[in-house]
Amino acid sequence: ALMEIPFGGAKGALAIDPKAWEPQELERITRRFTQELAKRGLISPSQNVPAPDMGTGEREMAWMADEYKKLNPTDLNAWACVTGKPLGKGGIAGRTEATGRGVQYTLQEFFRHERDVKKTGLSPGLSGKRVIIQGLGNVGYHAALFLSQHDGCRITHVLERGGSIVDPGGVDIAALHEHMIETGDIQDYPGFTESGPEMLEAEADILIPAAMEGVINQHNAPRIRTPLIIEAANGPVTAPGDAALRGRGIVIIPDFCANAGGVTVSYFEWIKNLTHIRFGRIQRRQLENQFEALIAGVESITGTPFPAAHRNEVLSGATEINLVRSGLEDTMRGAYSAISATWNETDNVPDLRTAAMMIAVDRVAQSYISIGI
Repeated sequence: ALMEIPFGGAKGALAIDPKAWEPQELERITRRFTQELAKRGLISPSQNVPAPDMGTGEREMAWMADEYKKLNPTDLNAWACVTGKPLGKGGIAGRTEATGRGVQYTLQEFFRHERDVKKTGLSPGLSGKRVIIQGLGNVGYHAALFLSQHDGCRITHVLERGGSIVDPGGVDIAALHEHMIETGDIQDYPGFTESGPEMLEAEADILIPAAMEGVINQHNAPRIRTPLIIEAANGPVTAPGDAALRGRGIVIIPDFCANAGGVTVSYFEWIKNLTHIRFGRIQRRQLENQFEALIAGVESITGTPFPAAHRNEVLSGATEINLVRSGLEDTMRGAYSAISATWNETDNVPDLRTAAMMIAVDRVAQSYISIGI
């Protein structure tokens, strides 16, 4: 409701460790899981649409979609039964990065709101901000990568299983991620320390918990030193921890806004599957021709060639990835702006989480009222 996406919400899981099983075993387990969901009417494009989360990714979603299609060979919309699929199996460009990209867009929007930034005591702008990332999985990696590469943030601490990487000058996120892929952990990487959860309490500007639930609680909240927390994980701050942080004036951007990039782009993928056409296919070349004519006009008037770098940027046009990122940015910015307005302009709204919940509940209520319920 907060993100204006016509989906409900549910969670499902298999209580297994994927690392303990061979790929062919995982495939059989996943396909059987899909069969059991189908028996119970718990998977279909119009009823329940799973998406990847911890321990799953494009591979598992492709298995689920293929199994559903086998069970429903005449369903024209079968590929819409799950999202997060590979591009070759009905997926959408930008889905893998979506949650981390959404965290970036939300932080960018936060720093556009001067009155919100003032409440943290931070200086304007993201550039130079010191960031702690807890968890370098899909969400944490993309958030850290984009914030460091595009916004000039310094990722000073990366917390993972078995320790942390500390670099006051800024961790090279791409290099660290490559190291993790090659070795399976962060040990032996420059800046490694065995210190783990206590690094949440390090001095920095922004804390991004991007892994497990409940990592900030009533026990460590009094020692958290970052004035701004953005919840990239689901429920990383417990209710008592939240109360303790707010009592100290720490601003928290809530999870159901900050990490909604994934479900937003899943929604785009679902739409793509239902319409059976990729985004940009209809209008891309038409827009490209328009901009070519515009560039030719500018060159004719000025008598100078249009700079090649700018030409490529202007003509990149309506590719699927550009449209997905545009739609995601619009969604994240719109959601945060609404939350900020409620927080600042409504009496007795103590924090962003309360403001976000008020907006979501009101939208659900209005949808019922409009049909006479």
